[in-house]
Amino acid sequence: MAPAPAGTPVQGIYFDVVDIRSNRRDADGQSVITANRLLDGITVWRAADGSWKERIAESALVSNTEVEDLLSSLKGKAQELGLVGIYGVQVQDDTDGKVIPVTARERIRAFGPSVHPEFSPL
Repeated sequence: MAPAPAGTPVQGIYFDVVDIRSNRRDADGQSVITANRLLDGITVWRAADGSWKERIAESALVSNTEVEDLLSSLKGKAQELGLVGIYGVQVQDDTDGKVIPVTARERIRAFGPSVHPEFSPL
């Protein structure tokens, strides 16, 4: 079965209306910017110098009040940057001062599979 065209409800749900990943942020929190490289699909994180790193520890923190403006400018350059799926991820500091994504989904993207530490990029 072919996928429904954009804007067509599937079982009564519109899937292309909003990317809800970007809506999981508190107004007073901080986020990092993430994407996937088109070349190899690896998860990357935006650093303070504007480069894209493979480790969340090297990412730049962005105030949640400023993240949407930054995302707007980056999404327009995604293909030029060799990226796909650019969005913000709310983070918090753990007791050791490390940046930790708030959601389980983003922790897995940041730190690797949740099944065995041997496969973690850390």
